[in-house]
Amino acid sequence: MKKITFLLILTTVSVSSLLAQSKKKLDRESIKDMCGCYEVTFKYTETFAPEIDYEKKLDYTAYALEWAQVIEESKNHIAIQHLLVVNDTMVIKHWRQDWDYENTEVFYYEKDNSWVFQSLSDDSVKGQWTQKVYQVDDSPRYSGSATWIHEDGKNYWENITDAPLPRREYSKRDDYNVMKRGNRQEITNYGWIHEQDNDKVIRKEGEEDVLLAQEKGYNTYTKVADEKCIIAQNWWKENKQLWKKVRKVWAEVYNRKGTLTLKNKVDDVPMFRHFYKLNNDSTEEEIRALIEKFISS
Repeated sequence: MKKITFLLILTTVSVSSLLAQSKKKLDRESIKDMCGCYEVTFKYTETFAPEIDYEKKLDYTAYALEWAQVIEESKNHIAIQHLLVVNDTMVIKHWRQDWDYENTEVFYYEKDNSWVFQSLSDDSVKGQWTQKVYQVDDSPRYSGSATWIHEDGKNYWENITDAPLPRREYSKRDDYNVMKRGNRQEITNYGWIHEQDNDKVIRKEGEEDVLLAQEKGYNTYTKVADEKCIIAQNWWKENKQLWKKVRKVWAEVYNRKGTLTLKNKVDDVPMFRHFYKLNNDSTEEEIRALIEKFISS
C-alpha cells in the first residue's frame, strides 16, 4: 500500500512538473510574439474624475512605426528592446521590457522620481513573470509580477503597478505625480494590444493617495513586414555594444535594497540627452560616472 501511495505521489509530481514546463513554454512564446515590426496606434482618453469641477484633458492619439527584438535570452529571462522609426530615415531608442520568470527582485515606483527596491517571497511569484520596464536611457520606469493566462483562445498578462508620469504628460502637467497603471498585454492574430486602465494619483508623504482622474489607454500593435523596419535593425547592430555596457552598469545600480532617487536634470539637461554623447567606444567607467551624477540617494 505504501509503495502504491508513493508511486501515486511521484506520478502527480511528474505530471505537475510537465504541465508547468508546458505552461512556461507558452508564456515564452507569447512574450516573444511581441517582437517584430509594427505599425502602432496610441490612444488615450480620460474617462472619470471624482471632482465635478475637474476639466477633462484632450484625448491623445499618436502613430508610430516600431521595431522590437530580443536582445537577451536565457532560461528564465527575455529582454526586448523597442526602437522607433521616424519618417523612414531616423531611429530613436524607445522603451525596453525585461521578463523574468519566478523573479523575486523587483522595484516599485514611489513618487517624485524615487523607486523602492525589494524582494518578494518565492511562493508569491510561483509560475509568474515579472515585467520590468525601462526608459530610453535604461533608467527605471515600473515593474510588476503576474501570471500569463492562456485560456479560451486568449493569451494575455495583466498587472497593476505604480509608475512615473508617461512621457506624453510629464513635461505638460504637474497636477498629479503618480500613475497607477493597469496594464494588459494581449497577443492577437494581427500582433498585440497594450490595454491600460490608469489612475492619475496625487501622492504626498504621510497622506492617503488622492485620485485626480482615470483614463483608458488602447495601444494597438499591427504586425507588418520586418523589411519596413530594416533601418532600426541596422541601427541596433551598430549601437548594441554601447547599450550592452549601459545595461551592465545599470545592473550594478539595481542590485540594491531600499530607495533609488534620481535627479530630473543635471546641468539643466535630462539624463537621456546626456547619453547622446556616448558611443560604442565609451567605457563602463564613463557610463558609470554619467549615471552617478543623477543618483541623489
